[in-house]
Amino acid sequence: MASLFWRGIIILPLLFVYVNGEHFLYPKRHVGKAELAGYKGPDSLAVDGGGFYSGPLIADDDGSTASGNAGGTTEVTVENLGKADGDNTNGNANSVESTKVAAKNGIGNGNIVEAKTTFKGSWELFVENAGVSAMHLILLPSINQALMFDATVWKISKMKLPGPPCRHVEGTNEEDCYVHSILMDVETGKIRPLRLNYDTWCSSGALDINGRLVSTGGYNNGSDTVRILDLCDTCGWEEYPGALGNGRWYATQVTLGDGRFMVFGGRDFPTYEFVPLQGQKNTLKDVVDFNFLVETHDPVENNLYPFVYLSTDGNVFIFANNRSVLLNPNTQTIIHEFPVLPNGARNYPASGSACLLPIMLKPNEDRRVIPAEVLICGGASHDAYAKADLQRPKVFLPGNTDCARLDITKRNGKWKIINMPSARLLGDMAVLPTGDVLIVNGAKTGSAGWDDAREPNLNPVLYKYQTDGTGSKFTVLNPSNIPRMYHSSFALLPDAKILIAGSNTNPGYLDDALFPTEVRVEKFSPHYLDPNLAMFRQDIIVDKSNNQVKYGKKFTVQIRGNGEIDQQKLQVTIYSPPFVTHGISMNQRLIQLGIVEFNKNVTSNTNNIILQAPMNGNIAPPGYYMLFVNYNGVPCRQSMWVQFLP
Repeated sequence: MASLFWRGIIILPLLFVYVNGEHFLYPKRHVGKAELAGYKGPDSLAVDGGGFYSGPLIADDDGSTASGNAGGTTEVTVENLGKADGDNTNGNANSVESTKVAAKNGIGNGNIVEAKTTFKGSWELFVENAGVSAMHLILLPSINQALMFDATVWKISKMKLPGPPCRHVEGTNEEDCYVHSILMDVETGKIRPLRLNYDTWCSSGALDINGRLVSTGGYNNGSDTVRILDLCDTCGWEEYPGALGNGRWYATQVTLGDGRFMVFGGRDFPTYEFVPLQGQKNTLKDVVDFNFLVETHDPVENNLYPFVYLSTDGNVFIFANNRSVLLNPNTQTIIHEFPVLPNGARNYPASGSACLLPIMLKPNEDRRVIPAEVLICGGASHDAYAKADLQRPKVFLPGNTDCARLDITKRNGKWKIINMPSARLLGDMAVLPTGDVLIVNGAKTGSAGWDDAREPNLNPVLYKYQTDGTGSKFTVLNPSNIPRMYHSSFALLPDAKILIAGSNTNPGYLDDALFPTEVRVEKFSPHYLDPNLAMFRQDIIVDKSNNQVKYGKKFTVQIRGNGEIDQQKLQVTIYSPPFVTHGISMNQRLIQLGIVEFNKNVTSNTNNIILQAPMNGNIAPPGYYMLFVNYNGVPCRQSMWVQFLP
C-alpha cells in the first residue's frame, strides 16, 4: 500500500497545471491504449523501489553476480583529481597566454599531437527569439538546419502560425494557432515554422538511413504516434497516430546496426518494441515486457528516459536508475548485468547525463571486439524529486558530483569514478569532434520537474577523453549568462561550435517565473576555437571527396590548409547527430577512422587522406555522419556529410 500511496501523490501534481494565470485539467491518456502490458501494478515493485541498494556488497571477479535487489555487485575505482584546471576569472575574454604544440597519449594512429591553449571558450547570442523553447533538438543532415520543438499541450508559444489551418485541440472546440516546431538555419538563424497535430511532449527520435527524423511517442494523443520529417525546403511532419503498441512518454529510441529502431520504456510502460515501418502499426503482440524497468522503478521513478546505446558487438546497453544490462535484440534476452553504479540515481527525474565515448578504429581494422565505453555524469539522490516536488517547503538536495566510465564490451567491466569540479543535474553531454566531452547546461541542486531545481550551473566543463596522465581530466570553461535548466538542449554544428537552446521549468510559457521560459539560442565556441589556433583549421574539398561509402571500403577526403601537413597531427572523426532532450542524447556517436594512407601535396597545400569506413553497422549504424578533419586538435572549418551504407 505504501507504493500506491507514493504513486498517487506523484500523479496528482500532474493533473493541475498553471498556465498564463489559468488552471486547467490535463486531458486523459489516449483512449484505447492498453495500460501496462505485463505490469502487475505498483505493489509488484520491490519494496525499496528497485533502484535502492538494500543488500550487502559482494565482490565477484567477473562482476556478474547479483546481491539484494541491485542486480549486480558494486565494484568501482574512485579517483579524486582535485581542483579542475582554471578558475574562470576572465569571463568571456580571450584568456590565451601561450600556444604551444605538445605531444599527448593519442587516440588514433599512434600519438596525436594537439596544440595547447588556455582559451576557456566564448559565448554568442545567436537568435533572440526562436519562437519555441527547444525541449527537443536535433541537427538535420545535409540541409544544416536545427529542428526544435516543445509540446502542444500548453497551446501557446512565442510565435503564431503564419496562417490557417490552426490545430484543433482534441476533445474541445478550441483551436491552437501557435507554433510548436521550427526548423532553424544554423548559419543565418532563419526560422521556418512546422505544424504539429499530435503532442510531442517528452518524445524520442533518431535519424534513419536517409537522414529523415523518425520520432516516437509523446503525451496524450501523441503517446503512440510515429512522426517523420524528411529533408526538403517544403517538407512538413508526417504523423501516424496509433502506430506504437504502447504509449511512449519519456521513452528512449535507439538505432540498431541494421537501421531498425527500438524504443524502450516510458511512463507506466516497462516494455519495449521495434518501431514499425512507415504507415504500419504495432499491436500489443509486438510489445515485449521488460522486467528490468519494473525492478529499477523507484517510488519516484528515476528510470525514465533510460540511457540506451548500441554496442559495437550488436548488443544494446541499457542503463536505468543505477543499474545496467546488455540486451541481445535478436533473442530479446538479457545476456549480462554490470555492477551497480552507486551514489544515487541517474535517470529522470534524477536526470544525470550520459554519452558513448569515442569508438577508436585502426587502419585495416581486423579486431574481433572494438572497445566501447559509456560515461555517466551527475544525477541526484533517489529522493531528490520527492523533496523538491512533493515536500513543502521545497527542499533542493545537492546534485551528484561524480562521473563514471565503463567499458560495455567487457563482461568483467567495472565502473571507474572520478569527481567533477561541481555538482550537476539536468545537464547535457556533447561529444566534440576531437573526442573530448563538453558537459554543459543544468543545475547544482534539486531535481527535474516544474520549479524543482535551483542554482544554475552556468560553467561548461571539458572532460578530456584521454590524457598523458598529468593534470586534471576536467577544465572549467567560461560561463553563459543564461540559465539552462530543465528542458535544455544542444547540437554540435558543422563549424564545431555548439548550439545551446531551451530551458523551461514552467508548465507553459512564463516570463515572470524564477527561471522564465527560454527562447533565446546561443552558440558556444569551445577551447579549440581559440583564434590563435585558426592557422591549424583545414578546409575539406567536398567535390573531391567521397560522401557515400560502403562499409569497410576505402575512401578519400581531400583537405587544403596553410603549409605542409604532418600526418601524425591528423585525426579524422565521424559524428552521428543525436536527438537531444532531458539530458539524454539519443544515438550520439563519434568514431575515429583509421588513416590508411596520406598523400601530400596532390596540388599546392592540398592533401588526400585515404580512410577506411567502419566495418559494419554495429560500429556505425547506417546513415549520415558529420566528418571532421582535426589538425593539431583543431577541427576543420566545416565538416562534410558522409552517408555510410551496407
